[in-house]
Amino acid sequence: MSALAGRAVWVIGASSGIGAALAAELVVRGARVAISARRADQLKDVADDQMFAVPLDVTDRIAVDAAAKEVAGLIGAPDLVVFSAGVWEQLDAAAWDRDLFARHIEVNLLGLNNVLGAVLPPMLERGRGGFVGVSSVAGYRGLAGAEAYGATKAAQINLLEALRIAVAGRGVDVVTVCPGFVKTELTAGNSFPMPFIIEADQAARAICDGLERGRAEIVFPLPMAVLMKIARLLPVRLWATAMQRVSRPTAR
Repeated sequence: MSALAGRAVWVIGASSGIGAALAAELVVRGARVAISARRADQLKDVADDQMFAVPLDVTDRIAVDAAAKEVAGLIGAPDLVVFSAGVWEQLDAAAWDRDLFARHIEVNLLGLNNVLGAVLPPMLERGRGGFVGVSSVAGYRGLAGAEAYGATKAAQINLLEALRIAVAGRGVDVVTVCPGFVKTELTAGNSFPMPFIIEADQAARAICDGLERGRAEIVFPLPMAVLMKIARLLPVRLWATAMQRVSRPTAR
């Protein structure tokens, strides 16, 4: 039996891509699942009478608090909350788009802040639970075109690591998920090479496998994980020179 069987899980950002695939995989493994995202119709299709759909815009703090209460009423206090909401769009440094940069901050970082504020204190009060943040290997090093996306993903990685330290020994686990390239709506329009790209259902299985094994960090696929871990060790100028020779990559 899966270690996820019977657990109450709230997946946020589940109308498509990794979030939707993860919600489906959690159901297969026996979890009670509630899902949230902005697109209510698409969310309903994902739920398909197997999950509870609670539409939500993570940038709306009041709506996040209300959704957290609704989810608790539907599946019980969540054992796991997964933040998989996010926005990605390439940025052109020569035509800096301040609104686009701000949008990345608003969804990827402040949205995460809103969810943490709603679910983390109750978990700590109960002395049990887990928070899973879906970041990206794009947060490991700077990538041209991903100035906005990569900055928010780097911030997520740092934030989740700090939280893991802060709540240690209090019954709450913090898990960081860093996918490489995954076939989703976010990557469908990318015109640059995406090495080692995998399907969303493969990503979902990797995440669930990592959760079952109690991992604090889940990075996949393996070749991309190894490549980016090594990349973190390269000197700044060497990394910049290498990246100037490739075409604006990002990941998720």
